[in-house]
Amino acid sequence: MTHTATTQTHIVLVPGFWLGAWAWESVAADLRGRGHHVTAVTLPGLDSIDTDRSSVSLDDHISAVVTAVAATPVSERAVLVGHSGAGPVAYAASDRIPDALARVIYVDSGPLQDGVALRDDLGASVTELPLPSWSELEAEGNSLEGLDEVMLETFRSRAVPEPAGPARDTFALSDTRRLEVPTTVVCTSFPSEAIRQLAGVGHPMAVELGRIAKVDYVDLPTGHWPMWSRPADLAEEIDAAAAR
Repeated sequence: MTHTATTQTHIVLVPGFWLGAWAWESVAADLRGRGHHVTAVTLPGLDSIDTDRSSVSLDDHISAVVTAVAATPVSERAVLVGHSGAGPVAYAASDRIPDALARVIYVDSGPLQDGVALRDDLGASVTELPLPSWSELEAEGNSLEGLDEVMLETFRSRAVPEPAGPARDTFALSDTRRLEVPTTVVCTSFPSEAIRQLAGVGHPMAVELGRIAKVDYVDLPTGHWPMWSRPADLAEEIDAAAAR
């Protein structure tokens, strides 16, 4: 069943580590077919393997998302979608522009709290993070379920090293109005009940979900990259969340 929003929605799609706007191609096309205005973002430093990533910062990534949302026409609602490592970036953007967002959707991701970094183990000399081997990714908890050899080869050939700065820098959040932004979590690698329980007990990876006023959880069982393994279903869930 197709859910149709009453007014056009500007959906801003932000991919996780090593990815650019290209990662959303199937999902973006599906959402446009449903009548949405869609912007897929390539974060700074992820446009080309040849880009100098040494000075890219977390603020650069947050600012790029804020800019994409700010381009929403006055007649449209803005819905921000963050996948994987872009989830905390989307949350930080909601801290800066809470009134500009009708909803934030996290895809196998979630918000991080103030004062935390994604990778506080990275030394200052590290400038970028190459895409690890498949076995390393899975050992770190990133499920490859649903990805065939063609998808994996596309991922490997198009991936760009992740700038280390945005992963190493600490999130600084200050506007509690971000907690009033309606939120959806699309749970792909872990069932929603497990995420709810983590939020309920204040687990560091889910404590902010427990603070947000209204959170909807959606189960979409697959691996960590549902934009490739279940693109039509992911588009359906984003469309349904955008219509709420």
